[in-house]
Amino acid sequence: MLIDVHGAALYAYTGGRPFDPARPSVVFIHGVLNDHSVWILQTRYLAHHGFNVLAIDLPGHGRSGGDAPASVQDGARAVLGLLQALGIERAALVGHSFGSLIALQAAADAPERVARLSLVGTAYPMRVSPALLDSSLNTPEKAIEMVNVFSHSTLAPPPSALGPGTWLYGGSRALMQRVLASNPHVNVFHRGFVACDRYQGGETAARALRCPVQFILGTRDQMTPPKAAQPLIDGARAAGVPVEVVRLAAGHALMTEAPDGVLDALHAFLRPLTATAGAV
Repeated sequence: MLIDVHGAALYAYTGGRPFDPARPSVVFIHGVLNDHSVWILQTRYLAHHGFNVLAIDLPGHGRSGGDAPASVQDGARAVLGLLQALGIERAALVGHSFGSLIALQAAADAPERVARLSLVGTAYPMRVSPALLDSSLNTPEKAIEMVNVFSHSTLAPPPSALGPGTWLYGGSRALMQRVLASNPHVNVFHRGFVACDRYQGGETAARALRCPVQFILGTRDQMTPPKAAQPLIDGARAAGVPVEVVRLAAGHALMTEAPDGVLDALHAFLRPLTATAGAV
């Protein structure tokens, strides 16, 4: 599904179901050098169980046009622009890594538009090492290898993930290479890492939240260790909103390393929206 957002086509995967204004909507936001496909298992299920699913390619990534976000705030504007373009008054936002910061900022910027917020593999501050910043700019293939080593805690996926014989490292590497090549004008790898590293609004955004918040964290995550999410958890609690923390035995690539755990947590957290909308 292609939607005109701020004058450029934004791609959103809908889980094989047409958009239905009567259903509650959930926007899924990927991390650095990823695309909508990292959510494929969770979104497909939710799309067939009462939700509009909009798993986006961020601007300048994959199938989406436009300029790649140079900041978390840029990404948040794109997400809110998507809601505006489709006439969605309120939606749930689900973000992973860089996408979690984008979702957080969007929820703080427009609290009336966000019904629920799930932050997967998040941290604040989300610092990126100088070595990785340099490699993402000058030797991106080396950086892709580094990220894959730190993002996975296992070589093989569980049975419910992507199928027997799937190689998580290889699959993730191929996805990152494809997304990097999708934009010949901007190094979206380096730009995304710089946006994460420079973002300074996390605690302020967390304290501005007005909706229930869920944190899904990987106990084996080396990219965003669970303890690194604590400032956001504390900020959300200070805001007085319901806070749920889910810890799963996985690395940073939670959606493929713990697909059932992520899906179960999301479904339980989002399910009240279907009751409100009268969906089944």
